Amino acid sequence: MTETTAPEAPMPEASEPTARSRVLHRAGRAWFGIALWKRILAALVLGAAVGIAWGEGATSIGWIGELFVRLIRMLVVPLVFLTIASGVAALADPKRLGSIGVKTLGMYVLTTALAVTTGLVVATLIAPGLGASFADAVPRAVAPPKDTARMFMEIVPDNPIGAMASGQTLSVIFFAVLVGAGVIAAGEGAEPVRRLLAGGSEVMLKIVGFVMETAPFGVFALIAVVMGTSGPASFLAVLKLGLCVVVGSAFVTLVIHGGIVVRLLAWLPPLPFFRGIADAIMVGFSTSSSSATLPVAIRVAERNLGVSPPVASTVLPLGATIGMDGAAMYVAMLTLFAAQAFGVQLSLADYLVIAATTTIVAMGVAPVPSGSLFVLAAVLAAIGITPEQTAIVVGFILPFDRILDMIRTVPNVTSDLSIATAVARWEGEMDVGAYNSRDDV
Repeated sequence: MTETTAPEAPMPEASEPTARSRVLHRAGRAWFGIALWKRILAALVLGAAVGIAWGEGATSIGWIGELFVRLIRMLVVPLVFLTIASGVAALADPKRLGSIGVKTLGMYVLTTALAVTTGLVVATLIAPGLGASFADAVPRAVAPPKDTARMFMEIVPDNPIGAMASGQTLSVIFFAVLVGAGVIAAGEGAEPVRRLLAGGSEVMLKIVGFVMETAPFGVFALIAVVMGTSGPASFLAVLKLGLCVVVGSAFVTLVIHGGIVVRLLAWLPPLPFFRGIADAIMVGFSTSSSSATLPVAIRVAERNLGVSPPVASTVLPLGATIGMDGAAMYVAMLTLFAAQAFGVQLSLADYLVIAATTTIVAMGVAPVPSGSLFVLAAVLAAIGITPEQTAIVVGFILPFDRILDMIRTVPNVTSDLSIATAVARWEGEMDVGAYNSRDDV
């Protein structure tokens, strides 16, 4: 009798990789099918909840946020150099560079002055300094502000490579403009250099795209650490000042940048603008740094707003350095906060001095977290606040400043992008169809 052998049952292990890969594939499609700004916003909300629940323990995931910020900062200097140099070279006409530069600087002065005025008005109405107690404040000395003449002198670098290595953005911008202008002057002989710069700029923007896919995880960690260490409860000590910052930032962002710059000056609807820059707003809010947001701002300006690379690469790096509307508004508010807390009576002339001084010094604010506090001494000294009193104010604010800094960084970001949009519109360097397509998002 012949023994029959039953067919072997299929090995389950053979089908497992296929099933697992299908699940991963579907999960990946679902994840990347969600708009990046929505993923970042969800991470922001979830991170805040986790931070509040976890408390100080949230610091254990702080390395994730730090890694994300380092990835972004890694891109800033090469991106600034390559995009500006290639953008200037692409203009082909030095006169157009002058036209863009004059319009850009004029717009930054205008929006900064309006932001300062907003800060003064809001702080006068809400009066955050009345009743403020500095009993528990630990004085923090603030370095004297850098001499203005020296600041302008140092824009010209002794060593361009050294300037890049130390992250001196204005010096890098200056050298990049010279390189781009040199390419224009050299004509056809410099065509390989022009192509190299353009290709390098494209490569950097692709890398920005890669890095931005890590943004939800970085934002989650950054917000969790902030809420876990500072928390909403500690914010109550500066609640009135916080209210000033929220109201002022909303007004500057929506009315000045969205209503005046985008709607009235660029003749464009504001809603596609705010939809198109959502990624940059989220990154600016979570990192509290205009400089760290620059790679994302350039990417959204070109891809979502239809701003041409020559304009985006010229306006935005300059704006990340001098376009500090949120910082200007905040310094004006802190000045009135200090005057109200110390009982200093201000005349109309004092208000004008505050407005003029703040507009000037705000353009020298470092685009890093709490950079506003380092120029505060110059404005307070203009109305008679002593260095000792300034140290007390800074010591009072500093423990809560990270949360306030996150809020006021948003107007810094929207300032840069609204001005880039307006300048591109005036120069005929904008794809209006691409801009308006954000209405369908």
